[in-house]
Amino acid sequence: MPNATGSASAGEILELVRSGRARTRREVQELTGLSRSTLSLRMSQLIAAGYVRESGQVAASTGRPARILSFDEHGQLVLSVDIGATHANLALLDAGSRVIMRAQAEIDIAAAPGVTLRGLAKRLIELLGRAERPLSAVAGVGVGIPAPVRYATQRPNNPPLMPRWHDFPIAQTLGDLLGLPVFVDNDANLMGLGEARDRYPEAPSLLFVKVGTGIGVGIILHGQPERGIAGGAGDIGHIRIVEGEKAHACTCGAAGCLATEASGGAIARMLRDDGRDAGSATDVSRLVAAGDPRAVELTRRAGRLLGDVLATSVALLNPAVVVIGGVMGGSGSVLLDSVRDRIYERTVPMATRELFVAASALGSDAGIQGAGHLVIDQTFSARSVDDRLRPAS
Repeated sequence: MPNATGSASAGEILELVRSGRARTRREVQELTGLSRSTLSLRMSQLIAAGYVRESGQVAASTGRPARILSFDEHGQLVLSVDIGATHANLALLDAGSRVIMRAQAEIDIAAAPGVTLRGLAKRLIELLGRAERPLSAVAGVGVGIPAPVRYATQRPNNPPLMPRWHDFPIAQTLGDLLGLPVFVDNDANLMGLGEARDRYPEAPSLLFVKVGTGIGVGIILHGQPERGIAGGAGDIGHIRIVEGEKAHACTCGAAGCLATEASGGAIARMLRDDGRDAGSATDVSRLVAAGDPRAVELTRRAGRLLGDVLATSVALLNPAVVVIGGVMGGSGSVLLDSVRDRIYERTVPMATRELFVAASALGSDAGIQGAGHLVIDQTFSARSVDDRLRPAS
């Protein structure tokens, strides 16, 4: 962070303005120790590049009122992609998280990743055309995938649901197709980031539990995802929770994993075994909402199993908020209540006394919003901004 040494860069000044720590030039000068002439030069760079604007006035105790500095959210655009097993949600957002336009693309996660990414690139360009915005106005693309991501390489790491994508250069491939910086992360991480930034900005820690075809957790600590050394943080779907002959085989090669016993996909399979018409987690959520007795019963069981695992997570991390989302997050209070009851039953009061357990407030937009925040954090970091403003040699 910049300090009073008189050497703060333009990018560091932008971080002060974006975070709200500095609202006027005087406040920037007090925090950085820059001379008036150097500060004027830095501010001219930021304003000319469209990163900062000055508007309105704030009253001063002495002298003239000061102009208010703000990050130009409306001028910065982001493309977000939330990839699922059968479709991808696409959106164009500004840096203030406002959705300008959205679209949906049908995909097959089992198809070759290069083919899928070329199709997504085409749909993103079409989306920009419908919004009448040029590609050059986009700061970057954020992509969420239902798989562990080794963040340092931006590549999937042994994804059970999409084995053909292992170690595939998603960011490089899509970036080459679009000519834009691309950032990839696990979808639960991005959903958690969206909820944390947009709904729980004061919460020091949040767990986002995505329950859909599979199960995964996004761990958000102090506003940032905790990914683990190989991208496996929060991959609770493959914790073995059922033993013996009743354990079902999982896509990871084991049996009795949480995802194959308690996910929406698992419940749909159990309903089909009963002769019911349930092809997906979406169908399960619909049946639960309609009060179908068997779907409700299986969802309650799933909530108890999920709650057993989350109780351990709550005991380890002592988070402020647990959010239940994904397709099954829309199944009313059945899943949520079962999870909440189990967490409170299995965890000591000290860990739960200040814990808030809730359904996702953003719903299907959680991943889209999180991908937007990921891009803004990366493309408008101090280093990235300084690199773009540095004159070409």
